[in-house]
Amino acid sequence: MQLYARIQGSGPPVVLLHGLFGSNENLGVIARALAGDFTTYSLDLRNHGRSPHADSMDYPALAADVAETLDAHDVGAAAVVGHSLGGKTAMELALSYPERVSRLAVIDIAPIEYGRRHDQELQAMRSLDLGTIRSRTDADRALAQAIPNPAVRQFLLKNLVRSDGGFAWRIPLDTIANNYAAIAAAPTSRGSYRGPALFVRGGHSDYIPRTAERTIRERFPAARIETVDGGAHWVHVDSLEPFLELLRPFLVISSATPGSQ
Repeated sequence: MQLYARIQGSGPPVVLLHGLFGSNENLGVIARALAGDFTTYSLDLRNHGRSPHADSMDYPALAADVAETLDAHDVGAAAVVGHSLGGKTAMELALSYPERVSRLAVIDIAPIEYGRRHDQELQAMRSLDLGTIRSRTDADRALAQAIPNPAVRQFLLKNLVRSDGGFAWRIPLDTIANNYAAIAAAPTSRGSYRGPALFVRGGHSDYIPRTAERTIRERFPAARIETVDGGAHWVHVDSLEPFLELLRPFLVISSATPGSQ
């Protein structure tokens, strides 16, 4: 599947992959920060944003989509940066197609299986009576009890779009719910990626626990693991400058070579 891509800047290619319920816009702040030195390809993963929908959402399929999209844009190898779901997709890409990934940067996610962290949000979104919604404010109020954090609600409501005089979800919530076990799973490809890798976690996040560090280094032997003290799961948003101080030097090192299994 060829994915929607927003392309900015000029220079060596950097691919940006967003997290669950997101779109290319969610890493826009990184794309803008890098556009002076790199060509950034901000992709919408399948079943997100402007990309096509499909019944499956396992990591081999997500990674194959990215590889096909790179082919469509005549990009051979690229640095790949992914957050959360996008980070696992980036890892799967590096493990399955190491020649396509010159450098790998993963934001606040590890190559491990996670529990069901999004059931409350999925249930609330699927239960929203769209027939009664006349504005985003209505939707925000309707979700407030189940999702008390206003920032999370505003993030999720970016997926609510006008349709036929009313509102509709632009992401297939039932498909995401049906595939949640695959989304929560670890990357499936065997072997290791031996190219340069950077894992950045938020100091206030539990997504990369200390117990996962061994697995990271087994699958990505050249990995550096860095912690941004003030950051949470969206470390690239709430601690942008410290995050960029780690990412930018990692990307500009001229000795980058594709990894190998």
